[in-house]
Amino acid sequence: MKLLFVLLGHLLVTLARLASPGGLRSVVAESLAVKHQLLIMRRSQRRAPNLTSWDRLMLGCCTLWVSPKRLRKMGVIPKASTLLRLHQALVKRKFHLLYTSTGHRRPGPKGPSKELIAVVVEMKRRNPRLGCRKIAEQISSAFGIATNKDVVRRILIQYYRPAPSGAGPSWLSVIGQARDRLWSVDLFRCESILLRSYWVMVVMDIFTRRIIGFGVAAGNLDGPTVCRMFNRAIARQTMPR
Repeated sequence: MKLLFVLLGHLLVTLARLASPGGLRSVVAESLAVKHQLLIMRRSQRRAPNLTSWDRLMLGCCTLWVSPKRLRKMGVIPKASTLLRLHQALVKRKFHLLYTSTGHRRPGPKGPSKELIAVVVEMKRRNPRLGCRKIAEQISSAFGIATNKDVVRRILIQYYRPAPSGAGPSWLSVIGQARDRLWSVDLFRCESILLRSYWVMVVMDIFTRRIIGFGVAAGNLDGPTVCRMFNRAIARQTMPR
């Protein structure tokens, strides 16, 4: 009987500790929440697993007992693909806010019609050697539509995609195979995790496919900045023949 009272006393003390704010209750709730998150991540699904009602109830009860300071630390780290998708969505939102007008559109020119776009693209597809001025003159002569070479040029830039010839390798591949030392330079822009724009220059050896170096610059570019990026990328490297 005495042992039974001792066990009952330990049980009451444990329940009191669990019911008290913080302390043992928060540790047990945090441990259960982390273990349940690991069980969710182990489910055999290629994409992010869907949370069931039981999962939401379990995690919700655990977060009620955990200290608010520990909520950020008890979350399981998401996959790299999830972070990349989130970063891509933030970048799209950034440029949407920068370059999209928030007010109502004012009345003005609506641009070329669909028929004019189709005619310009079809003429360029059938006669690839025709220039913008010649296409504009033929459209004005045949259909009586007053159009400008600049309008034709904007239509071709946006809608015309020349079909690949497929006649053989490009001139760059031919030169790269004929010479054992040829460098290729590429310049592109990327966004950091803090949504700051950076320009990256990559220098690569075409024959060996070896990366010679990188050059990174923040903000807008000018001639001296590009030269400094190139010099930084090819530092301590012998120039190609």
